Amino acid sequence: MTLNPTFPIFDRLPASGDIRAAIHADLFATSASISPRYFYDAMGCVLYEAITHLPEYYPTQTEIAILRDATSTIASELGIGRQLIDLGSGDSVKAAKLLLPLKCASYLAVDIARSAIASALPKLAKIAPHVTLSGVVTDFASKLDLEGTLSEAPRLFFYPGSSIGNFDPAAALGFLQRIRAHCRTHKDALLIGVDSVKDCARLNLAYDDPLGVTAAFNLNVLRHLNAVADTNFDVAQWKHLGFFNSAASRIEMHLEARAALTVRVGSGQRQFSAGERIHTENSYKYTRKSFAAQLRDAGFGVGHYFTDAATDFHVFLAHAA
Repeated sequence: MTLNPTFPIFDRLPASGDIRAAIHADLFATSASISPRYFYDAMGCVLYEAITHLPEYYPTQTEIAILRDATSTIASELGIGRQLIDLGSGDSVKAAKLLLPLKCASYLAVDIARSAIASALPKLAKIAPHVTLSGVVTDFASKLDLEGTLSEAPRLFFYPGSSIGNFDPAAALGFLQRIRAHCRTHKDALLIGVDSVKDCARLNLAYDDPLGVTAAFNLNVLRHLNAVADTNFDVAQWKHLGFFNSAASRIEMHLEARAALTVRVGSGQRQFSAGERIHTENSYKYTRKSFAAQLRDAGFGVGHYFTDAATDFHVFLAHAA
């Protein structure tokens, strides 16, 4: 456990050698990939924050508006004194809007980016000085390790931003089941945001904006790998691709080689042909019916459903069944 002057931050990341080995294996695969967890170094966090302010990127502001309008209903349903477990907490801006209305007793920020947690917790302390604040640095895509960090208070897991869409449907179900395994009673709940299926042109613009902010965010992952995984990517040799795959109901993001090139990967070399792609992210889109079914299969009962006037985004409040 590492302590800053005020708040405990628990480190649950695997050893750096294990991280590098996993990255190298993904790059040497026949179809190379980079896990989206590596988007979020310090620069990646700044670029993602910029994306959320783009007019083309509707999910963040739409979800914030839905949560604002739904807060009184959520508070009435859940009561007071809960611990709020914020999965993929980032800058914690959305959670900040819940802490006081829900009269939370404690808040746990769970994120892969230590810098984001360390920056967010002091800001939350000014907003909610009576809430006990702490963080966990972990990659919960593979293991949701919260041992020793949760209190006896009723639990509200908060997973906003449609980040569940980064998992394929089978993996999403597995992750929801891992959340369910941390619920002790039927009073424990999950508040989760999910992006909806919509017009292909709008989805494409949201992930390939004219200003190029999303492109910079995607390309920055190569810089991050150079820093942590002993690679020597030249960002200028790659271009961003982001598009909706309607058959799979998902946005795909890739990096495409502009010409034939060679990249050092650890002690080896990876050859890329011109036009060859590295797959960096999926973002699955759901209908209300299809995601409600996912929740039920994971062991949750849907208590309340919230959306905007255009049904661009879904927010579900589900109780452990």
